[in-house]
Amino acid sequence: MVDLKAKPFNLDDKKIKWVEDTIRDMTMDEKIGQLFINLTLRRDEKTLDELVNKYHIGGVRWQGGTLEEVYEQNRFFQEKSKIPVLIAANCEAGGNGAVGEGTFVATGAACGASKTLDTVRNMAKVGAAEAKAVGCNWSFAPVCDVVSNWRNTIVNTRGFGNDPEAVAERSLAYMDEMTKAGIACAAKHFPGDGSEERDQHLVMGCNDLSVEEWDASFGMVYKKLIDAGLPSIMVGHIAQRAYTKKFNPDIKDEDIMPATMSPELLQGLLRGQLGFNGLIVTDATHMAGLTAAADRKNAMQKVVAAGCDMILFFNDPAEDIEYVRVGIEDGTISAERLDDALHRILGLKAHLGLDEMSFPNKDMLAVVGCDEHHALARKAADDSITLVKDTQRILPVTPADKKKVVLYFVESAPVSLADGPDPAKALLVKELEKAGFDVRAPKDYYEYEMEGPSKFNRFKMMEHENREEFKKNTDLVLFVISMKGYAKENNTRLTYSVSHSCEIPWFVHEVPTVAVSLNYTNHLFDVPMMKTFINAYSGSAEYIEALVEKLTGKSEFKGEANDLVWCDRWDTRL
Repeated sequence: MVDLKAKPFNLDDKKIKWVEDTIRDMTMDEKIGQLFINLTLRRDEKTLDELVNKYHIGGVRWQGGTLEEVYEQNRFFQEKSKIPVLIAANCEAGGNGAVGEGTFVATGAACGASKTLDTVRNMAKVGAAEAKAVGCNWSFAPVCDVVSNWRNTIVNTRGFGNDPEAVAERSLAYMDEMTKAGIACAAKHFPGDGSEERDQHLVMGCNDLSVEEWDASFGMVYKKLIDAGLPSIMVGHIAQRAYTKKFNPDIKDEDIMPATMSPELLQGLLRGQLGFNGLIVTDATHMAGLTAAADRKNAMQKVVAAGCDMILFFNDPAEDIEYVRVGIEDGTISAERLDDALHRILGLKAHLGLDEMSFPNKDMLAVVGCDEHHALARKAADDSITLVKDTQRILPVTPADKKKVVLYFVESAPVSLADGPDPAKALLVKELEKAGFDVRAPKDYYEYEMEGPSKFNRFKMMEHENREEFKKNTDLVLFVISMKGYAKENNTRLTYSVSHSCEIPWFVHEVPTVAVSLNYTNHLFDVPMMKTFINAYSGSAEYIEALVEKLTGKSEFKGEANDLVWCDRWDTRL
């Protein structure tokens, strides 16, 4: 039996009675529905009504939509559901994880680079306020992964860094701010991402640390969070071979499962050794990290049987629910295991006050994207942007001595040409010109294609300028990298738009050059020839403005890089 009076639920007798009465009055359909969190892509009333009255979902997570649409969707769920729902957001960087108009404050990497806890606290505070305004009560954060492998780009920007103590400190600060706002945290991704380079969207992850190494890093972080009252944990599709074999010495390698389906990791390690009493939710179940380990039917049954209390996202609602129903009927999912899951789900809802839930008034939406929150984003940018190196001692640069700037902006391939170019490029040109620079920003291949698709556009990108003319007309090159994305390749590296592109840094020995990353922190591996390199963490307006201020010496660089930026290379330090 689940102890609802103990951490993290801390329920009194009245709330426990609500949990017990609610479970007692539920039909089997309602019990199974409570196990599922829906990813809402359609917002028509028929679809929403079916989710609450036919499938009886226990939770929902935002996925797109305007501020008005998200608010009305969440209000519908709470007002029409027989049992209040958990409404989750991915507030990993601020309120933008709850609604598109929300305020981006700082990535985990920016929080890790900042020498003050104000950055992570303000990020969490803004995320909590804006998420709560649209009815959210659950944050799929903090990302408490310890990033020890520089090649890992899945949590490179999302994690707080490579120091377990700093990760724990920032994770606790994040949870503290969310808790004060009445929002539950789901720390992720147990048993831990960041030690390898593969992406669980594409393949089962493997945390290959030894038992002792895991205890000193991920184990320490999770234990501190659990002791502080962490209410829920998101489990990744990540295997941990050492601990699986510790709890099951006879298991064969081919039988080792990702944590989402591993009773050794969920019951032996998380519940037993670490003493976690809260709710366990899977990572998204459409990820190949899960589908690589089992077919859908077995996966739906095994995640619950192994110890997960909630399943993140349907594939097909009717089919997934039927798979779980069959698992209950044939004993794969025991009655006790189902009962435990329901007590933790309802226990978390009672802990959040959903037993006496009132949906927020619409006037609370005014907090989303407010001036105060953008001011906190500016402070985060100022505190975190990091000068990784300046071995050529070029900074600061000003229009007085380097007025003519060429901006080479290397961006990820857009999902669609209709998306337009990366908006950070125009923002950067605007801020540089505002500072007094004359800026020339050559088009990249995608911009040429947006103007008109042509097989000759790639040849335009191969054209090189006359070197002497270039030197005469250019005082400074600003080489800016804005690579983004995961769930497409196992790691994201600097990629030029065409082969033999004129973006490839031919200019570093022709004119002074400054390189900037607007996202990932490990790009020096691909451009070690850059003698001045800055990690700016974001292409948002606040970060671009702060970047230009620091380039020109109006503001000092305050962020601090960790050793992963050198990518285990000697030449990156030159």
